[in-house]
Amino acid sequence: QVQVAESGGGLVQAGGSLRLSCAASGRFYSIETMGWYRQAPGKQRELVATMPSGGSTNYADSVKGRFTISRDNAKNTVYLQMNSLKPEDTAVYYCKAIIVRDSGYGYQYWGQGTQVTVSS
Repeated sequence: QVQVAESGGGLVQAGGSLRLSCAASGRFYSIETMGWYRQAPGKQRELVATMPSGGSTNYADSVKGRFTISRDNAKNTVYLQMNSLKPEDTAVYYCKAIIVRDSGYGYQYWGQGTQVTVSS
């Protein structure tokens, strides 16, 4: 059973920092793209940052210069360092991983989400 699980959310004041982690576990061949998405109340889920296995990164304009995505491939883990947080960053943050199973097929896995609340 392949699972993806986030950790590290919480409550922080505006201007503060948080670091989210997301680890993939179970039996699989490889992990392709890993990324972070978020969903604020009443809004659609949106991309925050993604990082393919090749190491390039992609960020939403709203977080560029404040958030940094990184991966530890040995630990099957992706991180999101969030600095200079703003109240508008408040959302449930989800991790998504494209994982190639032993069959050779890739599948999309989502974590359960972790709440990030930024107070003004």
